[in-house]
Amino acid sequence: MVTVVTAFMLPHQLVGEGPHKVLAVHGWFADRSAYAPLVADLDIDTFQYALVDLRGYGEAKDAVGSYTTAEGAADLVDLADRLGWERFSVVGHSMGGSVAQRVVAQSPHRVRRIVGISPVPASGLPLPPEQGELFASAAHRPENRRAIIDVTTGGVRPDAWLGRMVARSLACSDAKAFRAWLDSWTGDDFHARLDNCQVPALAVTGALDPALSADLMRQTWLTWFTRGELVDLPGAGHYAMDEAPLDLIRAVEDFLRADDGTAAPGAAGA
Repeated sequence: MVTVVTAFMLPHQLVGEGPHKVLAVHGWFADRSAYAPLVADLDIDTFQYALVDLRGYGEAKDAVGSYTTAEGAADLVDLADRLGWERFSVVGHSMGGSVAQRVVAQSPHRVRRIVGISPVPASGLPLPPEQGELFASAAHRPENRRAIIDVTTGGVRPDAWLGRMVARSLACSDAKAFRAWLDSWTGDDFHARLDNCQVPALAVTGALDPALSADLMRQTWLTWFTRGELVDLPGAGHYAMDEAPLDLIRAVEDFLRADDGTAAPGAAGA
């Protein structure tokens, strides 16, 4: 395989100085600010996180690209190379969970552990025609973005929060890239490359999310990753970073820390 080196580097924010390196990838509705509710309470002595902006988002809003999970995974591995990270873990939310699985599929020897937060399965997430139109037109219709966020958080979140989430999504994403990413994360199917994968893999779902549920993870994630685990957060929907940040940090960091044999006392099994 020929490696093509470009001048482009994913914009990122480094958090922490720990020896366990972690790439953290956002989802379809946000840039790296999706992880902002977690930053103050991360274990910065054990981990160093690189919070990234995928092409079409945040500081990479104007970056030219194909806006695919394969391209995103290649960009992440390139960033790890530039940071001097030979081995690392990867965390991805929703669409970013699909990108994270692509990293494992492309470079399994580089990945210590993978965490998907309400991750889109590596088999893609085909949408029925009506839902497909709702999602496709969300690129230019804020009310559709709001409807999607509302449904995937159980219809119980405050109006002001829904409005803030929509406003952030519109501000941090390029509409054309947003639309192009949709085709990739719904249609890409590379799950065969993960069959019998030995990389330890945690899926964290929210009980209020009807779309990327614990049951779906049992049918997908847990069948591909032979060392797969599942945590379902009862008080969260699709956006656990906002809805249950402390519970999410505990689940994610306990899992990542287990790679070093230093799981926190009292850690719950998944």
